[in-house]
Amino acid sequence: MSGRRASVALAVVLTGCCRAAPPSQFPSADDALDRMRASYACSRGVQGEAKLDYFGKEGRVRGNVLYLAALPDQLRFDVFSPFGAIISTLTSDGRDFALYDLRNKQFLHGPASTCNVARFTQVPVPPFALAQLLRGEAPVLVHSREQSSIEWSCGKYVIHLDSTRDAHEELHLEPLVADWDRPWQEQRVRVREVAVSQKGTELYRAVLDGHAPARTAGPLVDPDGLDPDVPPSGPACTAEIPRRIRLEVPGTEQDLILIDEEVAHNPPLIEGAFRQSPPPGVSVAEARCTD
Repeated sequence: MSGRRASVALAVVLTGCCRAAPPSQFPSADDALDRMRASYACSRGVQGEAKLDYFGKEGRVRGNVLYLAALPDQLRFDVFSPFGAIISTLTSDGRDFALYDLRNKQFLHGPASTCNVARFTQVPVPPFALAQLLRGEAPVLVHSREQSSIEWSCGKYVIHLDSTRDAHEELHLEPLVADWDRPWQEQRVRVREVAVSQKGTELYRAVLDGHAPARTAGPLVDPDGLDPDVPPSGPACTAEIPRRIRLEVPGTEQDLILIDEEVAHNPPLIEGAFRQSPPPGVSVAEARCTD
């Protein structure tokens, strides 16, 4: 092989853009989505510690966050200082939302809506979608088989879905290298990108990178031995989790990046983990917004 041909071949291997599709391809978009769901079926939720990097109109904000997510739409984010002190907490249990800001001594509460959760994320991602993305799975708009399409492009499957209210979703799914030669019914996939739009305007885009298998969380043990152990909230699971998630609203300055430092599947869940009450001495206000 000549030097030029070798260089071209190496570029193809490194970029993956010209890689042929797997020998056994998904017959339809819904078959691919079923395999995505199967890839993450063992994961009922995740807990992690991550670096947070937000870019917005007010500038750049960096921080550290502990997060907890459980299907279908329960979320908790605790932002902590370099000294380990919690400075802000968001909870959403699928019905009620609350956001405590220690710095401003303010407590907001209201419905668990997309716009309320966006007070923290700054990106209008619905709670159920965020809970799925943190696990590595893509949320899927309601659609019929006739409203979906799939094609192989640049090393990945590209799926298009049309839904109600003039909504559209584009998903990028990548087969795992280890499953490349398996029948499509046995292939696992990782989600690389999700974009949701409505009436031609993109609401948000999520880009997922750094996928790696994750462990199952251990039980929660009372160090004093007074309370019984709280077991993991799901079965043993080693499904891949993206270690870097970027959420953005294209065409704006809203951009949130989460980079995992630790993450585990199916964490133990204690009563009230996704709810909070205002502490004494803070200003309490109702968060009024509707999606």
